[in-house]
Amino acid sequence: MTDVAERVWFPSTSGPKLAGVVDHPAAPVRGWGVFSHGFTLGKESPAASRICKQLASEGIGMLRFDNVGLGDSEGDWGDGSFSHKVADTAQAVRFMNESGREVRLVVGHSFGGAAVIAAAHHVDSVRAVVSIGAPYQPGHVEHNYDALVERCLADGEAPFLIGGKALTLRRHFIEDVRAADLHEQIRTLHRALLVMHSPTDNTVGIANASEIFRAARHPRSFVSLEGADHLLTGRNQAKRAARIISAWADPYLADQ
Repeated sequence: MTDVAERVWFPSTSGPKLAGVVDHPAAPVRGWGVFSHGFTLGKESPAASRICKQLASEGIGMLRFDNVGLGDSEGDWGDGSFSHKVADTAQAVRFMNESGREVRLVVGHSFGGAAVIAAAHHVDSVRAVVSIGAPYQPGHVEHNYDALVERCLADGEAPFLIGGKALTLRRHFIEDVRAADLHEQIRTLHRALLVMHSPTDNTVGIANASEIFRAARHPRSFVSLEGADHLLTGRNQAKRAARIISAWADPYLADQ
């Protein structure tokens, strides 16, 4: 297992600097990728850190980063939106590409899984996309804050406590995520897609994976992460997912 982690900063598309970690690949280097974390999670969440470290140990270097206002990144989470998350995921790919580490693979967990599908449209280098426990429509995240929606729409914002984090939910976030339509983004992806989902996911139901897979064109693949919870916190769940991604992505990593 590689332990070489490089701390990096790069500008978000809205201004604040984003904090990231590049998990350097073990030799031989097979390729490079970017990981997009779940709704309010971060680069140190179990899914992000364990998957990226495992991929790095198998020769695929990965950048994982905190979205605006989360973890070590600058800014206010409440100023962001799904559109910002998509744009900043594409920005992360460009940052890697400009440093000479051309990204062929993007991996996203949960809300980040929806984001990487949309972001891939903005970066030509990406050839392979992986969604893990992703919602078919980004608006699915509303279940996290449904009790706040009316107040937020009326007042413009509302305090939002999730996972021990005190955040601000703003009207533009709700309106932006409701307007996002992933179906067309999936249908016109024109890249290899791997859909991974647990049949016992109680946060984002398995039906979401069926919808994503149905909307996708070939080459498309589906892997059931049986026994896993949504956050992949169980022993070896993230590592297993990473090993599958590593094998699946292999044809798309090399120069063509």
